[in-house]
Amino acid sequence: MMENLVTLLHDGNYSCVIANNGITRTFTQRGVADLYDLLVDEPAFLHGALIADKVVGKGAAALMILGGVKELYTDVISTKALKLFEGASVKVSFGKEVPFIWNRDHTGHCPVETLCSDIDSAADIFPLIRQFIQNVKGK
Repeated sequence: MMENLVTLLHDGNYSCVIANNGITRTFTQRGVADLYDLLVDEPAFLHGALIADKVVGKGAAALMILGGVKELYTDVISTKALKLFEGASVKVSFGKEVPFIWNRDHTGHCPVETLCSDIDSAADIFPLIRQFIQNVKGK
C-alpha cells in the first residue's frame, strides 16, 4: 500500500498523500497547512493513516504524532523530526535525513522547524503551529 502512495505522491507532484479506511486523498498546500487542517477538522482521517510526504520537519512530525498516524514515508526528513518520532508509535521510513528543513527560498531554515526547534513534546508544539497558521492565514 505504501508503495502505491509514494508513486502517487511523485507522479501527481503532490505535497502529501494520505490513505485511511480505504480512502486515499491528495494534498497540495505548502508546509504543515494540510496536516494542521486535518488534525483540527478531520482528526479521525489521520488516526491510523498511512502518509507519503515529500518533506517532513519537526512541526509536521508533531502533527502526525498528535493525529495518531500509523506509518510515514517521506523523501526528506529532518534529524529533529526523526528524534521526535522516536518516542511515538509511528513507523517511519525515508529517502534522506537532513540536519534541517530549508525555507521555500532556500535562504534559511523553515520557519515552523525553527519555531519548534527546542520543544521536545508534540503536544507543546501544537499551539505554536496553530499560532503560526493563524498568522499566515491572517496575512
